Amino acid sequence: MLWGKIMDKLEQIFTAQKHLDQYIKQKKGLENKFSKEEWIQKKCLALLDETAELLNEVNYKWWKNPKELNEKDIKEELVDILHFWVSMCLDIGLSAEEVHKIYFEKNKENLNRQDGKSLKKGYS
Repeated sequence: MLWGKIMDKLEQIFTAQKHLDQYIKQKKGLENKFSKEEWIQKKCLALLDETAELLNEVNYKWWKNPKELNEKDIKEELVDILHFWVSMCLDIGLSAEEVHKIYFEKNKENLNRQDGKSLKKGYS
């Protein structure tokens, strides 16, 4: 039952992102302005920008005086990253169900790598 609830939540995120993307494209007149490749490029750049904003929240600049961490802002930056990541998944036709499946396949492989059981060279 737990996996079903997780999938429901992931599917809700994908559905909400699809609606947000459609709304933005329609409101800004972008429906046919960019190719799939260009959308992914733009969203990759946006994801990088959000990652830089996250870095700014966690004091990566060793040359500056650190500020107190604001967990609310950190969480919001992580969710901003998720927005663009899910949007790119939708652009390439990657569903919530496929993300779930591929994630757990890759998770198993990553565990195997840590235990020296991977069939890929360099992980034994």
